[in-house]
Amino acid sequence: MINNKYSIVVILCFFLAWEGLSQEDKQVVQDFQVELEAEYRYFAETPSFDSQKDHFPSFAIRPEYSATWNNGYEALNFQGFFRLDVDEERTHWDIRELYYQKTKNNWDLSIGFKKIYWGVTESNHLVDVINQTDAVESFDGEKKLGQPMVQFSLNTKNIGSFDFFYLPYHRKRVFPDKKSRLRFPMVIDKKDLGYESGAEEWHQDFAIRWKHYFGIFDIGLSHFYGTGREPLFTFLESGNINAFYPIINQTGLELQITHDAFLWKLESIYRKANTQDFLAVTAGLEYTFGNIKSSGIDLGILGEYLYDERDELALSGLQNDVFLGSRIAFNDVQSTQILVGGIFDLGKSSRIFSLEASRRLSESWKMEVEGRFFNSIDNRELILLNFQNDSFLRLTLFKYF
Repeated sequence: MINNKYSIVVILCFFLAWEGLSQEDKQVVQDFQVELEAEYRYFAETPSFDSQKDHFPSFAIRPEYSATWNNGYEALNFQGFFRLDVDEERTHWDIRELYYQKTKNNWDLSIGFKKIYWGVTESNHLVDVINQTDAVESFDGEKKLGQPMVQFSLNTKNIGSFDFFYLPYHRKRVFPDKKSRLRFPMVIDKKDLGYESGAEEWHQDFAIRWKHYFGIFDIGLSHFYGTGREPLFTFLESGNINAFYPIINQTGLELQITHDAFLWKLESIYRKANTQDFLAVTAGLEYTFGNIKSSGIDLGILGEYLYDERDELALSGLQNDVFLGSRIAFNDVQSTQILVGGIFDLGKSSRIFSLEASRRLSESWKMEVEGRFFNSIDNRELILLNFQNDSFLRLTLFKYF
């Protein structure tokens, strides 16, 4: 998935690291880890489209390497990824992270591939715009591709922290192939998706984010200018789909208020493009009952409202919905956690139920379970209707070295 054209970023990263290692302090602290993953996804319902399969066994590997020197003020970090899957498009590799970082006084500089996460809400991630979504890896968009960037961060004591991003290259989203579930009637080849900008993937993007806290208030403000990470789809009466990546200006707001056992959360964006302007908001709360009956178990109750002015054109399908859920943390040595929830459309009959659970089996083994269940999807749903028969259960086993 990595285009040879920006291999120059990789070379630059190694050059900077080599230059750093050539300085007076050559004491290097290194760490290397490998994570192996065996995954099985099962779709129980009859598929909606021809050629789609029910069983998806796969294997993945995630090597990680880090080196720090100059008393920890300089570092090289690497995180790779490879998956082998029945779905040809899901068989892919990626450099999740490979960046040189230098820290001095109250600033730090990163150059290379990196993953950046913004956001506070549970059910939707509106403001998280830096990295492209690895759409064949996760249904909820939480898995991301590595993004080439230069990041400069300035931390101040009184007015918060500032992050400045230069993003020289855009990565296209990959969509499932004909054997896969969770796809549209026609298979979308990423090569068929064009750009609004004549510079195509080489359009120079920029972003800035300010983050600070005032007592119980944590606030973040961000602005992104460049090629959008979401393609803009047009669904034709013939059944065909036109799509391209527009140039966007997106302003984002994150707010979290911590008051006793309450967490109040808000994410909102306003995105402006030549072909589409819209506002989207996700807001809600989480309340945690801690150490129930001295058992050590924490029980969290979550509720969020999701609004998207694009209505049925919202790629997430979440335009006027409510999320209700519960998070259970057992706080045991196995780090057992369960998150269950449901998204309910307030104007239609559509419902999506979800289950996420994880538990360590030993120091080097871990198990995860994920389920997504589509229920009573309304015929007016432009996106979700394609997935109405794609409820699935995923079982994953991890081995750490």
